[in-house]
Amino acid sequence: MPAAVAAFHAGIPGHAATPLHEVPDLADELGVGRLFVKEESARLGLPAFKVLGVSWAVARVLLARTGDPDAPDGGPVSWACVTEAAAATPALTLATATDGNHGRALARLASRLGLRARIHVPDVMADDIVTAIAAEGAEIVRVDGSYDQAVATAARTAADDPDVALVQDTAWSGYEVVPSWVVEGYSTLFREVDDDLATRGVDPPTVTVVPVGVGSFAQAAVTHAGSATGPGRRAVLGVEPATAACVVASLAADAPTTVPTADTVMAGLNCGTPSSLAWPVLRAGLDAAIAVDDDEAHAAVADLGDRGIDSGPSGAAALAGARRALTGPHASERRRHLGVDGDAVVVLVSTEGRAGGAP
Repeated sequence: MPAAVAAFHAGIPGHAATPLHEVPDLADELGVGRLFVKEESARLGLPAFKVLGVSWAVARVLLARTGDPDAPDGGPVSWACVTEAAAATPALTLATATDGNHGRALARLASRLGLRARIHVPDVMADDIVTAIAAEGAEIVRVDGSYDQAVATAARTAADDPDVALVQDTAWSGYEVVPSWVVEGYSTLFREVDDDLATRGVDPPTVTVVPVGVGSFAQAAVTHAGSATGPGRRAVLGVEPATAACVVASLAADAPTTVPTADTVMAGLNCGTPSSLAWPVLRAGLDAAIAVDDDEAHAAVADLGDRGIDSGPSGAAALAGARRALTGPHASERRRHLGVDGDAVVVLVSTEGRAGGAP
């Protein structure tokens, strides 16, 4: 499946792999052999990685609606057949709830395909992020409440209208197929990392550090690490805001746990409930999770910027989390658990640029 997904993305006009930067001084700071940052500040013209999952999920949704025989089993998909499917469903509206970049990516895809988009946003979302989504041509629906409440509203309204397709990146009981397609879409990013490292003659990552919202992207990271062949362990470290650490809480409770959320500069990670699809994968395969505060994220944004890497607070959370995990309190224990020593290869995924606002 990852090969089919990567081939689909390669066929989208304007798509190109994003850069993987080596940062030796950060490797020295963290006491590892080599450190790389995957910069997702310009993916298909958008300032975040989310369009990878959205584009694949939209493709599968459209092909399923038009009766493509390959749609249920993951057969080959081309951009041309997706545009044909969109033309055959002109009355369709693509809907979702978002903390920022997922909704903007869906709005952009809908516009490119000649479809409408309806984006539900929590009332705490910053006006500039809402404006960016609206500029893509989307209808904005403000929800009086949190991200979780926006998701519930989007799901309820989509269920009442056969001409609305919900393309949500979090799952719950009864709604897991589309989120699974979103997760599959993210696999292209991790294939790019492996291909880039192999081209440089560098070993696969000892640990990959990923920001965590509802857990779908971390699910993709864990799935990729678990499917890798060859010697050596490939660990995954998840990073959340201290104000919305639902995965940290869930791992501690050994059960999916909802936590209250509060304002954070890491807006796209401000999610209080893990995806039901992601949770079993994270419980079984996420090696560690850690929470960071806004000051740590701000510092990471500045430090990455000083090294020519465009990262917003949610993306820079990866560096903040790596610092806390590998050099902060109890670092020795965490390093042993993650298999990190002085020769380790560490990859940080910066999921958004400063223009993104949310991963």
